[in-house]
Amino acid sequence: MGKKRRTFTPSFKAKVALAAARGDMTLSQLASKYGVHVNQISKWKAQLLSGAAELFEDGRARRTREDETGEAKLYEEIGRLKVELDWLKKKSEELG
Repeated sequence: MGKKRRTFTPSFKAKVALAAARGDMTLSQLASKYGVHVNQISKWKAQLLSGAAELFEDGRARRTREDETGEAKLYEEIGRLKVELDWLKKKSEELG
């Protein structure tokens, strides 16, 4: 039977990646300290550095086209339902 695959928590990955980005210790020193392979630490460091800019983006400006098309569909449905409601009100007044 083979080795069981280890899983790491996001907080552990962040801690190791930050230590690697800090540069106080070499990757091999970090690998022996945390018990993780050097290549894995390099990948986590690259993920940290590539995703760091997203932390400081303005959340208000992140509207995507999917949001806009979804919003347009909702407004279309609201308009259609309003027309139906007006028609039903008119017919109910005629009937009684």
